Order: sequence, then C-alpha cells, then structure tokens
Amino acid sequence: MQFLSEYTLLLEWLGLLSVLTFIGSLIAIPWIIARLPINYFIRHRQLFAESHSRHPLVARLTFVLRNFVGIVFLVAGIVMLILPGQGIITILIGISFMDYTQKHHLVDYFVRRQTVIRLLHWIRKKEKKPPLES
Repeated sequence: MQFLSEYTLLLEWLGLLSVLTFIGSLIAIPWIIARLPINYFIRHRQLFAESHSRHPLVARLTFVLRNFVGIVFLVAGIVMLILPGQGIITILIGISFMDYTQKHHLVDYFVRRQTVIRLLHWIRKKEKKPPLES
C-alpha cells in the first residue's frame, strides 16, 4: 500500500490519460476510417511509392510527421489492449501512418482478418460510407 501512496499522482495522471485516449479514440477512429478512400488498402503500396518521389525536404518532413503520428497511434492502441478503447483498430491506423519496409505485409495481415474488416465496414456503414475494398 505504501507503493500506491507514493505514486498517487502518477496513477491519477495515468487514469486521466486512459479516459482521454478512450474518448479520443471513440471520436477520432470512426472519423479517420470514414474518410479513407474505398480502395485505400489496395492502393497503399502505390501511394507509398508516390510519396517518396517528392522534393527531398518535403519527403523527409512528411516521413518524420507521419512516423510520429503513427507511433502515437500505435502506442495508444497497444495501451488500449489493456485499457478501454479500440486497440486493434488504433494499432492498424498507427501502422498505416508509418513508413517502414514491412508495413504493407503487416497492414495486409490485419485487413485480411474477418473481425477487423467487419468492424471497418460497420464503422463506415454508420458513417453512411461504402465498404472498403480489400
């Protein structure tokens, strides 16, 4: 019990962070999924190649920003596997944002899972959007 009393402030901040990420995921995840193009998971390899053909400074800045946002979503998704939230979908969005060599294989692995694709279609249906092609 002494351990808990020493870290009360930290535990309160972690509780607040948990509540904020849960509420944020309930708002942000459907918004992001509803705005994906129908063929996003088919074209993601082509879009990746196009993004690297820009001016080197723009390409580098885009790389850093996308990876930062992706890591934030990935970490939040991993935390949501334990805490309340949409963990798997948040991890998928984080992986989709990032640029690394095996990204496409990992995205394809998740999107081929029936539970994930059903959830994506359900979210898009609620937003009155057509289902994603996979």
